[in-house]
This record gives sequence, C-alpha cells and structure tokens, in this order.
Amino acid sequence: MMIRIRTRIAALLLLLAAAQGASAATSCSITSVSDLVFGNVDPTGALVDTTATLNYRCSFTGFLSGSSVTLCFNIGPGSGGTGYTPRTMKAGTESMNFQIYSDSARNLVWGSSTAPGLPAVTTHMQLSTFLGTTTQNGSLTLYGRVPAGQTSLAAGAYSSLFSGNAAQMTYNASESILGPPAYPATCTGDGSDNFDFQARATVASLCQIGTASDMNFGSVPSNFAANIDQQSAITMTCTRNTAWQVGLDNGQNALGTTRRMAGGTSRVAYELYRNSARNQRWGTTLNTDTLAGSGTGLAQVLSVYGRVAPQAPMPAGAYSDKITVTVTY
Repeated sequence: MMIRIRTRIAALLLLLAAAQGASAATSCSITSVSDLVFGNVDPTGALVDTTATLNYRCSFTGFLSGSSVTLCFNIGPGSGGTGYTPRTMKAGTESMNFQIYSDSARNLVWGSSTAPGLPAVTTHMQLSTFLGTTTQNGSLTLYGRVPAGQTSLAAGAYSSLFSGNAAQMTYNASESILGPPAYPATCTGDGSDNFDFQARATVASLCQIGTASDMNFGSVPSNFAANIDQQSAITMTCTRNTAWQVGLDNGQNALGTTRRMAGGTSRVAYELYRNSARNQRWGTTLNTDTLAGSGTGLAQVLSVYGRVAPQAPMPAGAYSDKITVTVTY
C-alpha cells in the first residue's frame, strides 16, 4: 500500500510538472468596429450625438492555467486635424468640431498613450482553461458628439479617418498555473491590433427666410407727376457657401409683367428692383432676373427697391398688393 501511494503522488507531481512546463499563450484582436455616423448636422440647430461599437476578442491556450489580460484602446486625433480638444472633421478645407468620449455622459474624452492628460481606455479580461483553448469576447462603446453653435459651418460631407496608430489596441497578459494571476500593470508587451473607422457628418444646403418688411410708399399725390421711390428688406439665413437665388413674383394684381396695387376697381402700377439705380427688375426667372448670392451662415439682409413711376391720375384711396418671396438653393 505504501508503494502505491508513493507511486500516485509521484504521478501527480509529474502531472503538475508537466502542467508547469506546458506552453500557454494569450492573443487578442479586434473583431469589428462601426463608424461614428452623425448624419445631418444643422449649423443653427442642437448638438448631435451618436455612438459606435468596438468589439474585441482574447483567446488563451493552456493546461490547468489562466491568463489575466490588460488591454488599452488608443484613439488619436484622426485625419481631420492634429488636436484632441476638439477633434475635427474635414470637408475640403472646411472644419467641423466634434469629440469622442468613453462615457455616456460625454465627460471623459477618449485619448491615447501619446495624449498628455487624455488617457486611452483600459479594460481587463480573465481566461481560464483546464485543457485547450478558451475564448472570451468584449465590447466598448464610443460616444460621439458634434456640439451646437457652429453657425459658420459650410455645406458639405465631413469626415475624419482613424487608422494605424491613431486607432490601436495594445495588450499585455500574465499567465499562471491553476488560475489567473493579478492583472499586468501595463497594457504593452504582448501584442497590438489596429481598428480603422471613420467619423462622418453632413451639413446640408439650407436657406430660411426670416422676415420680409412691407414697402410703404406713403401718402402720394394722386397725379403721380414724378417717381416715388421706397425701399424694404428681406432677411434670410443660408448655410455658408450655399448658392441661392431669390425671386419675387408679380403679385396678385399684375397685368402681364406689370405689377399693380389695387384700390377698389382702380390700379396703381409700380415696380420692384434688385439695385438702387432701379434698372434691374426683380422677377422669378432663375439666372435671369432673380437676386443671386451665397450663404454666410448668418442672417443676410436683402434690399428691395420700389418705384411708382409717373402715370395717369388715380382716385384717392388705399392701394396694396401682396408679393410672394421664393428662395431657390
């Protein structure tokens, strides 16, 4: 009996020795990452939030052993600029500010090991196996935000590419017999994997008419012996670099292309112009008699120049007309 006991103990010691000498290996990789897609951004509207998902996987091969893994996920400035606060997306030479955060409250900027004061996101994983290979999956959420108040944004498709060292996972593993050890203090040493993704947003061309003041010719002599000139204004806001054309129709009482104000059954002819010299009639035919310009992202004031030219006397009374303003962009 004593011999058998010693034989079994020796066999167990040999088994443990074999376990200690058996090869163990940990490997980690990125399995997928989605883009940060902000969609349409209104320069005069509210902030825009979005999220993306980063999936990763670690595998461990061993015998009666475990692995503790420390992983760091580094995100750099991206191709849109060189700074972290804020990060920027580009549409040609135009820039849009945005940010990537590691928390849903969007307080913690997601940085990298090369960004002072803006650390990479660190996470941990433990794997154990009796014999063979075990695999464990993990995921992280990227929280994106385009802040409000960027009223000078130009229309266009904005993007920033994160690739290479600007989007990289590094990891370090500690392995031991009979279970995982303490986590490594650092996340470099055992491997790395890059994850390419884009941040994307679109600023659509947009124009909005704000106000259109009345043109009041006031009290005038009924014989219309001389020109009577007045001026009014249209206020309009368009996304910067948005090409626009503004047209004025002929009103409700026109005879052909002659605008007329109505007072009962009587009509007073008048005209509206695009320039102070009053020799460029303001109509609705694109590229011909409309007023053309480009948006600035701020309110633009367009002057309307009116004139009542000499004409046959009219009965006393109040005369008016209604003009429709159309902006094409």
